[in-house]
Amino acid sequence: MDESLQGTIADELIAQDLLTRETLKKAEQEAHAERIPLTDILIMRNYAPFAAIAAIMEKRFAITAVDVLHAPIEDQALALFSENVIRKYTVLPYMKKDDGIQVIMADPVDIMTLDDLQMLSGQRIEPLYAPKYQIADRIELLFTSDEEEKDSSEALSAIITEAEDNLEIVSGEQGGVEDLLKSINETPVIRITNKILLEAIKRGASDVFVEPWEKTMRIRCRVDGILEEFKSPPKSMANSIVSRIKVMSELDIAERRLPQDGRFKIKYQKREVDFRVSILPTCFGEKVCLRVLDKTAQAQNIDKLGFHPDELERIKKCAERPHGMLLVTGPTGSGKTSTLYSVLNYLDAPGKNITTVEDPVEYMMYGINQVNVRESVGLTFAGALRSILRQDPDIIMIGEIRDFETMDIAIKAALTGHLVLSTLHTNDACSAITRMVNMDIEPFLISSSVLMISAQRLVRRLCPDCKRPYDGANDVIEQYRLRELVPEPTVYKPSGCATCRDTGYKGRMVITEVLLISDAVKALVMEGVPIAVVKAKAREEGMSTLRESGMRKVAEGQTSIEEILRVTAEDATE
Repeated sequence: MDESLQGTIADELIAQDLLTRETLKKAEQEAHAERIPLTDILIMRNYAPFAAIAAIMEKRFAITAVDVLHAPIEDQALALFSENVIRKYTVLPYMKKDDGIQVIMADPVDIMTLDDLQMLSGQRIEPLYAPKYQIADRIELLFTSDEEEKDSSEALSAIITEAEDNLEIVSGEQGGVEDLLKSINETPVIRITNKILLEAIKRGASDVFVEPWEKTMRIRCRVDGILEEFKSPPKSMANSIVSRIKVMSELDIAERRLPQDGRFKIKYQKREVDFRVSILPTCFGEKVCLRVLDKTAQAQNIDKLGFHPDELERIKKCAERPHGMLLVTGPTGSGKTSTLYSVLNYLDAPGKNITTVEDPVEYMMYGINQVNVRESVGLTFAGALRSILRQDPDIIMIGEIRDFETMDIAIKAALTGHLVLSTLHTNDACSAITRMVNMDIEPFLISSSVLMISAQRLVRRLCPDCKRPYDGANDVIEQYRLRELVPEPTVYKPSGCATCRDTGYKGRMVITEVLLISDAVKALVMEGVPIAVVKAKAREEGMSTLRESGMRKVAEGQTSIEEILRVTAEDATE
């Protein structure tokens, strides 16, 4: 962008007290170092509001600024330029007018580019403004590169060919299987399905949802625990997309009345990504949930999950014991399985015989024997455990304890020289004791076998590129007593930038409360006292609650107050 125009915008921002001289100097240095326009840096780093810059451009230069990431790009305008031209000039045709075409540009006063675009289109060009990095992001959303598409399509085609050989051709409720197979192998369906999968991987999604409604279909993904919506294809393609996913997962495409489960694998940029598929019939069609299992994104190093050093030391010390039980509790999606995998990875050694029983196995781990539960053929958690105990294991991981029989075998294994790791669905660590008692486990067995119970949640990390200090940080520090957790707390709040897609957060980390079953706690469990008494004793012995663990992350500047209040419940003593 022209330097005089950028200078005028900067001067106006300073005059309006929206920018300081010191910040401007810093922004100019960053713009020079990164070789991008000054206005882009002001917006990217949140040094100045986009709305203010847009207002100045409109008032002083009669140039309209647009939110390019959400602007509806008109197909008629897009068709006037080739993809190569759009990428070369980093511009986006926006809207066709009677007297020309509106084009979104990073430099709306670049005469040479305007002349080139006018010559190529044969239309009068009306320039609009948006930051260059945002234009580039929108171009990537509109055009999937050939290399990415080829990479995924080759991997998918091999899976599909193998699956089609095993299909049984029978009549379906809404048309024959032959017609459906033909439709799901048409290029638009392949491209759209591949694009959904690739976009989920690029965003770092943990789940993808394909949801049919009466007149529309909705595509969403869960990124850092929060649902985000994709641009959805027309409803007429819903059956074909669902059936395409079924074929990749080797499921029956003619069965639309019963739930089905499967999985498939694709290669993307030289890494393998597994997708676990669950299909559920609903009123308006079949809903698909895809669990994205990206091994490269899976942090199997326990030191990198975000545990506080004190909590990490407690977990490691219990994991190094020769026998006993370690339980991890929390709701679905709280990272329990990831924690157990990380503990197994920490313990794995040539001298250890480790076996797991899971439903289903999520990540394959070298050197560890993993058993997949299959209740349809009689292979249950309890049945698998009985067989595992005859295999002379040192360490056993049980994906989830759901009933008395499994819990009973697990406790007996812990009492007979095995280290047992498992999960339970409870809200906090102490509630796991109540859950076990409700499963008819005797208190003396609990106190004799359990070494540690850890409750955990996942919270979003603040984006390091755009987090900013709270206004009135001292009031926040006093209100939440953060100095009791960290001597010199620094409190930040989310802002939003291109790096985090304007969410203010990037990535997640764990918060936890670790209940050690000490001699004092064992005595209380044996007495059958209320669980609040057990919790009070554990806190006396150094246990931090989930809320306290989260507030410690806030005081360290890693996450926000709002995120901890969203994820954790208030402590009873507060």
